[in-house]
Amino acid sequence: MCYDHYGDVKMKLDRLIGILTLLLQNKKTTAPKLAKHFEVSRRTILRDIDTLNMAGIPIVATRGGDGGIAIMDGYKINHGVLTTDELQNLIAALKGLDSVSKQSNLENLMGKLTQGNVVVSLADSIVIDLSSYYKDTLSEKIALIKQAISESRTISFDYYYEKGNTRREIEPYCIEFRWKAWYLFGWCRKRKDFRRFKLNRLWELVLTNEHFSRRAVPDDILNASDVFNEQNEQNNIQIRFDKSVRFRLIEEYGLNCYEENENGLLLSLDYTNKEYILGWVLGFGDKAEILSPLKIRAEFAEIAKNIFCKYQT
Repeated sequence: MCYDHYGDVKMKLDRLIGILTLLLQNKKTTAPKLAKHFEVSRRTILRDIDTLNMAGIPIVATRGGDGGIAIMDGYKINHGVLTTDELQNLIAALKGLDSVSKQSNLENLMGKLTQGNVVVSLADSIVIDLSSYYKDTLSEKIALIKQAISESRTISFDYYYEKGNTRREIEPYCIEFRWKAWYLFGWCRKRKDFRRFKLNRLWELVLTNEHFSRRAVPDDILNASDVFNEQNEQNNIQIRFDKSVRFRLIEEYGLNCYEENENGLLLSLDYTNKEYILGWVLGFGDKAEILSPLKIRAEFAEIAKNIFCKYQT
């Protein structure tokens, strides 16, 4: 799993713990061996070693025939590596992941984390719930996809989108929580490219018996920075809102997202998906008015006219 709240943090944390465990069990290893073991690049392993060093774990690298990577002699990990606050934050994150897990491992994990002389208050100062209205089906999907990822097996499913539905076979790489929703990220064999699929639109999952080898993923695609790249045409829309919906604008875009005058709240937005932005504005009912561009204003007026006609008696 990869690089979101479920993926990015969890995958890297799992790998860091794995590297540390291997180094504690074996006095010395090499970057190529670690890269092969964790199925990442040598460069990623070296970045991980730097991260562990910055965390206060003295890892040394030596060159030569007897060289390699090892933890400095005499170093031992104790419970002081994690402070009480750090443990509480980690437990909050674990509870968030547990909210979408098919089976709960929280009690066992918390027992391991809080063993020894470290006492952690289990009162929730932070609550993270990553589930949704579709919690049961969501947990089932995540469990199956996690199995497919760990076993490097493809999955197939029906996917529903604006043009209908399609059957896809995917090499799954990670589960992501982005943009207020869960996504599957992987290589689409039909499109022959990396794709993201929203889990709530993904049904009839089947775990196949076909195995795959992981492909190199460009950083911009992995981190989703490609979503708003130059291939997506940027457009701008000017909207005036009634002051009564101020809280919704602040919730979506922050405290200083609009300009205020006597006529209302003026919001200027860049967008790439016209259908999405029109649907979003429509959700405000008569509390929003598109000012420009005029073409979009006219299109929205036609939508409003059609709605009115449906409700005429």
